[in-house]
Amino acid sequence: MAGVILALDIGAKRIGVATSDELGMLAAPRTVIVRRSTQTALDEIVRLVQAEEAILVVVGLPISFDGQLHSQAQTVQRFAERLRKLLDTLGVPLVYADETLSTVRAEERLRAAGVRRERMRERIDAMAAAVILEEYLEQQRRGAPQAGNPAERPITGREIEEDERR
Repeated sequence: MAGVILALDIGAKRIGVATSDELGMLAAPRTVIVRRSTQTALDEIVRLVQAEEAILVVVGLPISFDGQLHSQAQTVQRFAERLRKLLDTLGVPLVYADETLSTVRAEERLRAAGVRRERMRERIDAMAAAVILEEYLEQQRRGAPQAGNPAERPITGREIEEDERR
């Protein structure tokens, strides 16, 4: 399956975006979307998916060390399920990937690359998305299933409606 894959590191204020190459071998930080509103962020992601002609969107899900989806993960999942509805109209699937420690690894990479602390904040989210995408691509190459993905718990319509009111 050749084509660009888009990955997201979803936060309350910023969403990091990374893209793969067409062969799904490399991942690179792409941009950071500043979340002014949920709908604006969703629209921007859809625009990027179309511009990149992405064939898949990978959403990093913060699964806790106990394997549970706590409040941050549930918030990410509600956002992602709203995004899934928009992507369905484009025929682009959305999958979850465990993002545990992706921000820590992103910060380590940026430091190793000589990025100064004052510049770190504007780059870390996109780099974290690249880490998520690299790990996803590696799992796909190995043929390994997503390890115990509790993200498959369906989100209820009530949860989505509550999130839309926020």
